[in-house]
Amino acid sequence: MIHMEDDKPVRIEGDPDSPVNRGKLCVRGEASLEYLYHADRLKHPLKREGKRGEGKWKSISWDEALNIMADELTKVKDNYGAEHLAVIKGAAKGVQDSWLARFANVFGTPNVCDQGQVCDVPRSRAWGVTCGYRAAYPDYTYPPNCLIIWGVNHAETYHYYYKDILEAIDRGAKLIVVDPREIGLAKRADQWLRVRPATDLALALGMINVIINESLFDKTFVNDWAVGFDELKAHVQDYSPQKVQEITWVDAEAIIEAARLYALNKPACIAWGNAIDSNVNNFQTARAICILRAITGNLEIPGGELQRLQAVKGGRSSAQLELRDMMPEDKFQKRVGADLGLVPTFRDIIPQSVVKAILEGDPYPIRAAYIQGTNPILTWGNAQETYSAFMKLDFIAVAERFMTPTAGMADLVLPGASYLEYDSAFFNLDNSVASVQQKVAQVGECRSDYDILSALSRKLGLGQYWYENEEQCLDTVLKPIGLTFDELRKIGAILGARPYRTYEQNGFKTPSGKVELYSNQMKEWGLDPLPIYYEFPETPYSDPELAKEYPLVFTDWKLAQYRHSSGKQIASLRNSHPDPLVRIHPETAGKLGINEGDWVYVENKRGRIRQKATLTTTFDPRVVGIDYGWWYPEKGASELYGWAESNINVLTDNKPPFSREMGGNNFRGILCRVYKVT
Repeated sequence: MIHMEDDKPVRIEGDPDSPVNRGKLCVRGEASLEYLYHADRLKHPLKREGKRGEGKWKSISWDEALNIMADELTKVKDNYGAEHLAVIKGAAKGVQDSWLARFANVFGTPNVCDQGQVCDVPRSRAWGVTCGYRAAYPDYTYPPNCLIIWGVNHAETYHYYYKDILEAIDRGAKLIVVDPREIGLAKRADQWLRVRPATDLALALGMINVIINESLFDKTFVNDWAVGFDELKAHVQDYSPQKVQEITWVDAEAIIEAARLYALNKPACIAWGNAIDSNVNNFQTARAICILRAITGNLEIPGGELQRLQAVKGGRSSAQLELRDMMPEDKFQKRVGADLGLVPTFRDIIPQSVVKAILEGDPYPIRAAYIQGTNPILTWGNAQETYSAFMKLDFIAVAERFMTPTAGMADLVLPGASYLEYDSAFFNLDNSVASVQQKVAQVGECRSDYDILSALSRKLGLGQYWYENEEQCLDTVLKPIGLTFDELRKIGAILGARPYRTYEQNGFKTPSGKVELYSNQMKEWGLDPLPIYYEFPETPYSDPELAKEYPLVFTDWKLAQYRHSSGKQIASLRNSHPDPLVRIHPETAGKLGINEGDWVYVENKRGRIRQKATLTTTFDPRVVGIDYGWWYPEKGASELYGWAESNINVLTDNKPPFSREMGGNNFRGILCRVYKVT
């Protein structure tokens, strides 16, 4: 709820009638007005004056900015081909994400890049292959008798479900937490499985082994609604609890007990998070967890995992909205990285393919980039190489709310609008809720993504593919349910149904019509039909010689205060977490001569970063936890805001092996060493 005075928003609070957050805001939402009115907001288009990254800018008009951009993109298209432009998008913004794909399709480039390959998409595509739908979500309120919280910290990232989880526990639900660190819920858990970072797939396969070998699976559901059980049973014999203990550092008896606790306490559900996505086994980890849900008969039952129907067909993205028919298949197959053979349902290109194309010209050089609301030199793997690649581009345009290290490298910076500055239809993650988002403010000359891209398209002679204004486009989005955007304003929100056991009438939307434990579809694509755990590079087991030099394993997560790399200049957020922290077990710190509050270096074979040590017993002594997405707005443009000083992605890699299905690289579980700054 936004409270207005003199046509100006003055206070924001949660709407108790909201079907998404039910009146509770996260700390970032509470800081919305700080974002909106911050003195450092970009308010006018900026043109680079000095050398790239030097921090010298000239304020220009929108007309001049769009002319410059249109000229540069036309030059690329005419001289090399439209595919030599990469368009790069950031964290999900609902319907706004579709506009960039729409622009790419009408301009003619198949190179639309984001980081979906390590964020949500592996899980959604695994659901699709296994069960035939995008996702199912825990039915917390029935309630469940058992909960597994796997690689997610609801208190910081899904706060609106946190209350439901606590209530389910208070009503007696058993709780298993799978996480390398002791999150708050771990203190209330019947079992906390402190898994070695990025080995979740092995743990899931070990639990399947126990459930099948002890005959704890739902025989009726498996017989009637699953295919490939015999193949799965044979396959998981290679993942005994004893073998999985060696891989994961989780005691074999704890694995057995967790499998029994989950299988014998129906209904049960598994809440998972981004930790599952951030490694080379991401897709198959998600597949294995989907299989766990299926063989225990917890799909679409009260208190289990519900497939929530879309509030609006197509939701925040669709082939029609993105005008995918404007991109011929032969041209789509020219996208960089097309030769990787990823899951065909994943359409976007991966960041490391963009970097390779720029630096090596493979399969052809990317020459220009339009970057929308993301900060790749903080969030992509191998930050130093990403920086080198962007420095080599002929032209970069960035749309942002604030100057960032990536924006600081651009030729043209466009002031983007916050969610308070444009109308939209907001869709939650599973598209089960469509709610109104209304413009309540205008800061400087900031524009929404739709306004920027439609105006640019008109400069390029492509205006016929855009609506007269954004509201007309939103009317099209809502047309399947017979509403206009103006009518949605009055209603506020629309909810999709949450039916039980839909498969009894419709089957599963897979080739077999059943849950596919063994996937012939995957086999036809040349991918593993059953989940196989692969040890990834730079671990104590894949490279024991390297481990002698770098004896610790690092992991990371998303902080409550910051959305990815954003928010470091917001006072209320920065004050609550002012410095980048590396968390070290006291036993390990003592051996290294590190005390609480010491600044330390974290180093591996790619480089080193500087963060502040804090001592905690929440980690295995062999593991350290490093803050992600850290840069320093206060260091200024001339230093490119200290982008490399504390940036964890200086330490991560962007080289193969990648996830065979999604192209994801490894962000966690990598070897390092820590030592005191002197």
